[in-house]
Amino acid sequence: MAQVLEFKLPDLGEGLTEAEIVRWLVNVGDVVAIDQPVVEVETAKAMVEVPCPYGGVVTARFGEEGTELPVGAPLLTVAVGSGTAPEPDGDGGGSGNVLVGYGTSEAPARRRRVRATAAGGPVGQPAPAVPAPAPAPVAAPAVTAAPGTGPVPVISPLVRRLARDNDLDLRQLAGSGPDGLILRADVEGALRARTAPAPAAQEPSARVSAGSPVRDGVRIPLKGVRGAVADKLSRSRREIPDATCWVDADATELMRARAAMNAAGASRISLIALLARICAAALARHPELNSYVDTEAREVVRLDEVHLGFAAQTERGLVVPVVRDAHARDAESLTAEFARLTEAARTGTLTPAELTGGTFTLNNYGVFGVDGSTPIINHPEAAMLGVGRIVPKPWVHEGELAVRQVVQLSLTFDHRVCDGGTAGGFLRYVADCVEQPAVLLRTL
Repeated sequence: MAQVLEFKLPDLGEGLTEAEIVRWLVNVGDVVAIDQPVVEVETAKAMVEVPCPYGGVVTARFGEEGTELPVGAPLLTVAVGSGTAPEPDGDGGGSGNVLVGYGTSEAPARRRRVRATAAGGPVGQPAPAVPAPAPAPVAAPAVTAAPGTGPVPVISPLVRRLARDNDLDLRQLAGSGPDGLILRADVEGALRARTAPAPAAQEPSARVSAGSPVRDGVRIPLKGVRGAVADKLSRSRREIPDATCWVDADATELMRARAAMNAAGASRISLIALLARICAAALARHPELNSYVDTEAREVVRLDEVHLGFAAQTERGLVVPVVRDAHARDAESLTAEFARLTEAARTGTLTPAELTGGTFTLNNYGVFGVDGSTPIINHPEAAMLGVGRIVPKPWVHEGELAVRQVVQLSLTFDHRVCDGGTAGGFLRYVADCVEQPAVLLRTL
């Protein structure tokens, strides 16, 4: 006799609490093998194919494409046994794996930051609290009872939270889903209607003339990568008292050094790899900037390893891939890793692990043809180095006016971890290495 097992959306790691169904890879009635990918989801950090730990026949799917589900919500059910599919080894009915490197058990009520071990493990970053309770299947929606009324059918805790945060009474809504199910679109529509001005309250001069179209603009949902970026930047601005300092530097010798390295070697060295090498050396001299603030403990936590993030613009929005152990890599290794992560960013195949755990960020906005910027720190890091375009400019060199390759360098830093003297010392060292690459030899 077949046993029907329910597969729930697993904890995809790094504190993610929900994911959006992008594309189903199986249909009801399909036979699936153990660890076969069954659905493609988009989290706040990456596109992920989720494999099912059971083998058998798919009997139900939960959620249409475009639906957001919280961690722990049912994804599908599988009938296992009685010849439905090859029997798995052991008595667990599945592989036990969901995504390599991601946990499948429920998250603890509170996660603590974990420092890297002496063996060089990745640095843990703060994670949000336990995700909202999982919703019931669409066929039997979750029910919340309001005092003195009948049940209100709501598909997701996310919908209930959206209504609660905006003081919206769900009992006043008529759901557009199956059996009167209240969807997120119903709540958002009610909120828009509530904030729209009533025509009768308008002054005659402000009324729209007959036949004029009412323009509401184009609404773009802040979800997925864009939503995660918006939340993170907003949090950074709220929590971090940042300051910015900048300096112009003569990059002529750095460009010559790179040209000489490329002429002498079999593989080409990228400019961002050299800048990353300079950042790692500067952080070794000024470790205050390779840290984060533990607000609960009121402590500044200095980190030993440099996991260097770099800003990459993609069609899905701004992402910050992380080069692990940048301080231990040479220019060739850095070049190869930057190229690999950049390509993965463009194709949308970065994993959550490749987008988290950074300790310092390098932002090369010169590729956009601009000279300077005051970037927002990538929370919870303590600093970000910005690099503008390198362009020919008049410059006094060895007492003579000459045309040199000039770049503007800017450092935005968390004023809680250090004062302006430390930040200025870091930036000055970076500028010295750009102007005289031989300075790096002291730290190699």
